[in-house]
Amino acid sequence: MHDVMIAGAGPVGLFLAGELACAGCSVLVLERDQDQDPNPPLKALPLGLRGLNAGSVETFYRRGLLEAVVKASGVNAEMVGAALDAIEAPAPRGLSHFAGMTLDPADIDIAALPIRLPSPAMDGFMTSLEAVAGVLAEHASALGVEIIRGVPVTAVSQDDEGVVATAGGQQYRASWLVGCDGGRSAVRELAGFDFVGTEPLFTGYVAQVTFADPEQLPRGFNLTPNGMYLRTPLEGHLGMMDFDGGTFDRSQPLTRDHLQTVLRRISGTDVTLDEVHLASSFTDRAMQTTTYRRGRVLLAGDAAHIHSPLGGQGLNLGIGDAMNVGWKLAATVHGHAPEGLLDSYTSERHPVGAAVLDWSRAQVATMKPGPNAPALRRLVRDLMSTTDGTTYVYRRTSGLFHHYDLGDENPLVGRSAPDFRLEDGTRLGDLLQQGLGVALDFTADRALEGAAQVWEGRIRYAAGPAANNLDLAAVLVRPDGVVAWASDTSDRVAFDQAAARWFATPEH
Repeated sequence: MHDVMIAGAGPVGLFLAGELACAGCSVLVLERDQDQDPNPPLKALPLGLRGLNAGSVETFYRRGLLEAVVKASGVNAEMVGAALDAIEAPAPRGLSHFAGMTLDPADIDIAALPIRLPSPAMDGFMTSLEAVAGVLAEHASALGVEIIRGVPVTAVSQDDEGVVATAGGQQYRASWLVGCDGGRSAVRELAGFDFVGTEPLFTGYVAQVTFADPEQLPRGFNLTPNGMYLRTPLEGHLGMMDFDGGTFDRSQPLTRDHLQTVLRRISGTDVTLDEVHLASSFTDRAMQTTTYRRGRVLLAGDAAHIHSPLGGQGLNLGIGDAMNVGWKLAATVHGHAPEGLLDSYTSERHPVGAAVLDWSRAQVATMKPGPNAPALRRLVRDLMSTTDGTTYVYRRTSGLFHHYDLGDENPLVGRSAPDFRLEDGTRLGDLLQQGLGVALDFTADRALEGAAQVWEGRIRYAAGPAANNLDLAAVLVRPDGVVAWASDTSDRVAFDQAAARWFATPEH
C-alpha cells in the first residue's frame, strides 16, 4: 500500500508527487490517458501555451527546478542570472493583462509592494503544458514515484485506514488520495465534494489554423461589439470568445465552417480559414469546491476550482495548491503533523482560489458585449492605467503577494519569504530545495542553533550575517516558503512556540 495516490499526471499532480516523494512518502500516480496517447498536441505549442507567473517561477526556483523549466520552455536564461546578481529587487518586465487590456510594467510602484529581495521570481514567462509536465514527470520519476497510465479512476471508497481507488479495472489502496484530475475530476464527483459557482456566459475557442487572408485580423486582443478574438505571434494561433451562454462548448464538432462563421461574426470581417489543424473549446464557468478535503481525499488544481483561462491563472493556482498541501500531507503521513495542519490547506488556499475566480468573473463582465460595454471598458482602462491601478493588477496576478492570516502582526508573517542571502552566498531558495522548513539566524551567537536541532529532519538551520536582513534577527520559514515567524531578537521561547505550531512538538 502506498502512502499517497494521486489521480492525474498533469503539472499539478506531478509537482505534488515530487513534493511528497522528496519528503520520503511512497507515491502512486494514476493517469487516465495512455502512454502513447496523452493528447500531446493540446499540451504543446501553440494550444498548450501557458504563462507562469512570478509566484510559480519562485516555486520552481525553491525546488531546484527552475533551470530545467526555463530550458524546456525556450526562455532566455539570462533573466534568472541577472535577477540573482541584482543588489535591489528588479522591477518586473512583464505584466498580465486584464480583460485584454495590456498594461505597462514600468508603471508599477515597487515601493508600494510588500518587501521583496533580489530573486529570479520578479518575472514570469511563457511556457507550454508539455514543457512543464515533461520536467515534472522526469523529476517525479527520479524520486521513485510510480506512474501508471491508461487507468481512469471509476470508483473511490475510504475508511479510517485508507482509500481504495478503482482505476482501469483494478483496485489500488493508499493511506491518502489527492484528486489532481482536472476540471472534470472523477475523484471530486466520486468522493462527494460540493462544487458550486456561476454558469458560463461565453464559449471560448483556441485553434491552430491557416488563414487565407491574415492581414484582415490585427494581432493582439481585439474586443468587438460581438465578442473578442486574439492573434498571438505564434503562427496560426487563434483565440475567440463568443458570448452564447456557453452553449456550444463540447456539444458539437469544431468544424472549419463553424469556426469561420464565429470568427467572421466576432471580427466583423469576411476572413477565410483555409484549414483548421487543431481546435478546442472552453467556457468561463467558475466553480469551486466548498472544501479541499473530505476525510482522506483531497483535491488540488482544476479538480478543486475551474474558471476561464483569461489571464492565465489556472496552472499557477494549481502549482500553489500543490506547494501548500505537499509538506502538510507528508507530515501527516509521517505522524508528526500538529493538530489542524492538514485542514489549514483549505483555510489558506480556498480564499486564494475564490479570489482568482472573482478576478476571472470581473474580466468576463468587462468584456461582455452590450450598449454600455465600451463606456465600462474605457473607465476600467483609465483606472488600470494609473500607477495605483497597474500596481494593483500586478499584486493580484503575480502570485507573489498572497497573505495567509497566521495571527501575527509582523508584515512578513504569512507571506512568501524574501530571498535572503547570507554573506557566504547561500540563499533562502537554496536552503528550501530539500522541502524542509528553514530557520535563519542572522545573529553572530547562533542563539537558535540548539532550538532548531530539536526539530531534526524537519527544520534546516542556517546562521550568519545577511546581505540584507531587513532589520531582523531571525526568521522561520515553512517548507512552502511562507514566513511562519520573524523577530528582531533571537528569542528562543518564541521560536520554539512558532516551530511547534507548524512542525509539532519534538516527541512526535
